[in-house]
Amino acid sequence: MPNKASSPKSKKYDLLERTAEFGEKIIDFVDSLEKNDKNRILSNQLLRSATSIGANYAEADAAESKRDFQHKVAICRKESKESMHWARMLAKANTNRRKECVSIWKEAQEYVFIFSAIICIGS
Repeated sequence: MPNKASSPKSKKYDLLERTAEFGEKIIDFVDSLEKNDKNRILSNQLLRSATSIGANYAEADAAESKRDFQHKVAICRKESKESMHWARMLAKANTNRRKECVSIWKEAQEYVFIFSAIICIGS
């Protein structure tokens, strides 16, 4: 299953790279948060869900069957939705970082849309 899709302008989007960069962005964001118990708990949850999006998409990209691919992409969608939740909780806990949390939330939402479309196309 190829991991690239063409837009009308023939620009290629590499979802493997994009999801990996998202994970890196989350690592940097989490490292920059104030160190306290609340942030430790919430950021750990975001870190786990957001970085697993790319790992699960890498597994989907190497799927052994269409069914395996669909299952792995569905996991990517679930992890994206979970990342949206934790970004929202971090925005509440860190009102001074709300803009960054909203940006993370929006990107995770884009992944939900992308993975939902992949699931629909493959069905």
